Amino acid sequence: MALRRHLRILIGGIKERRMTTPVLKAAFATSDRHRIDQHFGTATALLTYAVTPDGSTVVEFAQFGDLERDGHEDKLAAKLAVLEGCAVVYCEAVGGSAIQQLLAIGVQPIRVDSGAAIPPLLAQLQASLRGEGAPPWLSRVLARQRGPERGDRFAAMEAEGWQE
Repeated sequence: MALRRHLRILIGGIKERRMTTPVLKAAFATSDRHRIDQHFGTATALLTYAVTPDGSTVVEFAQFGDLERDGHEDKLAAKLAVLEGCAVVYCEAVGGSAIQQLLAIGVQPIRVDSGAAIPPLLAQLQASLRGEGAPPWLSRVLARQRGPERGDRFAAMEAEGWQE
């Protein structure tokens, strides 16, 4: 399976720094870059966006070539590599084994109706990042991004108590 990456934009620069604005990478199984029309396992392409509360930017469009629904797991490796750093992937269907592999790398698979437009899903993610009714999976992702807060960590340690 040949992987072709058409566009890759690095966001933020080289130094690792703590960001105050949440940035979420979201991927979409699409053949036309406008709507979701692919099963995850046989997706010919994944379109990735960086989403913030104020907007979204295309990060990458990766093409995989034609794949069959044959149950072979080896075709997922390239897709899982492309999804590194993503929090969510939207697709029209996804198999049980693929769900397990996605969750293991921290990617939430979300099934949507075939033909669902990508812009409304991006707008929904932006609204959730602004605090307008984030789903539980997104709340967990944002909590992981923030990391343990100093006060919360020490409060939890104090609540546990000390035993000698």
